[in-house]
Amino acid sequence: MKNKNNIVNLLKGKSILISGGTGSFGTAMLQTLLKIADPKKIIIFSRDELKQYEMSQRFPENKYPIRYFIGDVRDKDRVNRACVGVDIIIHAAAMKHVNASEYNPTECIATNINGAQNIIDAAINNNIKKVIALSTDKAASPINLYGATKLCSDKLFIAANNLSGEIKTRFSVVRYGNVLGSRGSVLPFFNSLIDKGIETLPITDINMTRFVITIEHGVQVVLNGIKNMVGGEIIVPKLPSFKILSLVEALSKDLKYEIIGIRPGEKLHEIMIPEEESLNCIDMGDYFIIQPMHYWWNNNKLKKIIGNSGKAVSNSFEYSSNKNDQWLNVEDLKYFIKHNKFKK
Repeated sequence: MKNKNNIVNLLKGKSILISGGTGSFGTAMLQTLLKIADPKKIIIFSRDELKQYEMSQRFPENKYPIRYFIGDVRDKDRVNRACVGVDIIIHAAAMKHVNASEYNPTECIATNINGAQNIIDAAINNNIKKVIALSTDKAASPINLYGATKLCSDKLFIAANNLSGEIKTRFSVVRYGNVLGSRGSVLPFFNSLIDKGIETLPITDINMTRFVITIEHGVQVVLNGIKNMVGGEIIVPKLPSFKILSLVEALSKDLKYEIIGIRPGEKLHEIMIPEEESLNCIDMGDYFIIQPMHYWWNNNKLKKIIGNSGKAVSNSFEYSSNKNDQWLNVEDLKYFIKHNKFKK
């Protein structure tokens, strides 16, 4: 991990709350923090008591500096209580499934928008130093409710930097693509069909592309974001893309596929930085920074982070999965399926 010692020093003795802490990301973040850092306390905040019980069997409170806190981000009082004494919040809780969000719009809004505001209010009320929120490529030029609510969430976290006043709580966002192999992603879905003996996989369009990230890389991006964040920026890592047909071939050359058509709210290609945001985008080498367009935005601190390595992108720049210069081919995907990581 880059700048590992700096991150360790930053987190040493700190109380860290992970909302949605029993999910794929939260579990990976917890394991990483226990391995590399020496925090005072890690608070796992989530509403699923079964997942909390199962996690506590692996990581009991009497052996690790962990506290399990059952609660829902939609419950403002509970969120505020959980944030007492916290130094850093990693906000990963969200309603993520596109179809479920379309069918249950008020629930999606309550979790992804109202829940975000509750995290913001609790952070300011408790004088928390840093808050970093996880976003998604679907928040860029959204066409489904999930993406639209995450766009609203992003806007809330960015604007919150103007609300904290003298408290100086800083809020930033990390935006990245599909986590290959995580619960709900296409790989375990295809594997479940193969395990049932199905020889024809359903795909929406043969030209479909997606950004992809490993869970370990996602954790690293968030930790580096906590270290370098100024407050107000959206951090976008540079990721490889893959073609859906390449994934089918990587699973087996004998597999056939059936075109079922693009589902409601689904894109042919994903976008992480729309052309409209290129005016505020800085290329940092391994990642991009999208700066806000607010009059109160003070980029003097960001200039120190950018240094000589950062440079503005062109005004016509767009970061989309089909126009990427990094691609995973069939052999790369085979390696991931076998080892659960990408080739170095």
